[in-house]
Amino acid sequence: MSGNRKRFSPYGAKLPVVREGAWVDISARLLGEVRVEEGASIWPMAVLRADSESIVVQQRAAVLDLALVEAPQGHPVVIGQEAIVSHGAKVHGAVLEPRCLVGIGAIVLDGAVVSTGCIVGAGAVVPPGMVVPPNSLVLGIPGKVVRQTTEQEHSTIMAQVEELWTKSRVYASAE
Repeated sequence: MSGNRKRFSPYGAKLPVVREGAWVDISARLLGEVRVEEGASIWPMAVLRADSESIVVQQRAAVLDLALVEAPQGHPVVIGQEAIVSHGAKVHGAVLEPRCLVGIGAIVLDGAVVSTGCIVGAGAVVPPGMVVPPNSLVLGIPGKVVRQTTEQEHSTIMAQVEELWTKSRVYASAE
């Protein structure tokens, strides 16, 4: 546990929990009531901060390098099963349903819901309270639904999920 003290920080009685089979990179930080489910992965220098509300990273979801996930008062966060939060993306008080992708540098704000099968394009901003319909592509600032996602895009997301899961197993086995 001593090696985890610097990267897993309780906030009062709120403790990070990492389930068996999950992987958290040594440079990532989990603060407060963060739960990382089996098969999920937290990549280098990601920060998940849950001192006000909880954060749950469901099975086989991935929070990639330099991402920030925060759960402010009144807005618990769920990163759904097989969802990906890309490099440098920010999820602040929002819900990501299963099998969606938040692109590089994108931002999803308080009370927003990104539904199953959605893609939030790189650099897009999903405004507070927006509910993105299932299988939608969101682009721009503020984010707008521009079209439905395709079967090819869904297949690409699932291939990325599989690749990230496989890589996380290799990294975990080296620890």
